[in-house]
Amino acid sequence: MSDERQNLYDNDEFFAGYASARENPVAMNYTVEQPGIRALLPEIEGTHAIDLGCGAGDFARWLVDEGAASVLGVDLSENMLAMAGTQPRPQIEYRRAFVEELELAAARFDLIVSSLMFHYIEDLEPVITKIRLWLRTGGALVFSIEHPITTAILGKRTGWLKDDTGKRIGWEVTDYSIEGERVSRWIVDGVVKYHRTLATTLNMLVESGFRIDRISEAYATVEGEVLDPGLLVERMRPPFLFVQAIAD
Repeated sequence: MSDERQNLYDNDEFFAGYASARENPVAMNYTVEQPGIRALLPEIEGTHAIDLGCGAGDFARWLVDEGAASVLGVDLSENMLAMAGTQPRPQIEYRRAFVEELELAAARFDLIVSSLMFHYIEDLEPVITKIRLWLRTGGALVFSIEHPITTAILGKRTGWLKDDTGKRIGWEVTDYSIEGERVSRWIVDGVVKYHRTLATTLNMLVESGFRIDRISEAYATVEGEVLDPGLLVERMRPPFLFVQAIAD
């Protein structure tokens, strides 16, 4: 296992900042991302599932609560898997691995989910190819990524356009067609993500044997916006892209 690839959640400073952010009940994870990805899930009852980038196991436990027969949670971070292990479920197995190096039996799973992980993978196409192999025909891949218009900007600009008072008035879309590495600050400096256009991501799925069934650009829940009116500004641009793809 290479040590050159990014492992943010085992960085003590990042992990502490992330844990603090997750304590916020109106964090975008709770008000935008999780409601958005769950809305695209097919019937869960009786499924055998994988949660790629499972983190502390919240999503895996929710899948079990919704009736999944088994869940394989995969994550690179020892810190996150240690947290997941504090709430064990007999239906869940956790495995520490880079998804790029993960090897599983073909046609074994009905559902594969991944929250906000694919934009950290430099070479995504072989991962998508493997995911198609792991899924039974008719199985579903449901994932979220940072929306391509949010990852597009090169350099240190934030993306938000502001008026003279500092109020956000729009979002800058530039450098969109220039795919590749983006380095930014998120809790710590030097966070590496990979920008791909919407066409590249969707065509990759089609070429790997998937049928794209549904796409969403969900915003915060109404309840979240009531609790934190600051979330209304996110309606100026979709922060995340959600995709449901079916294995043909």
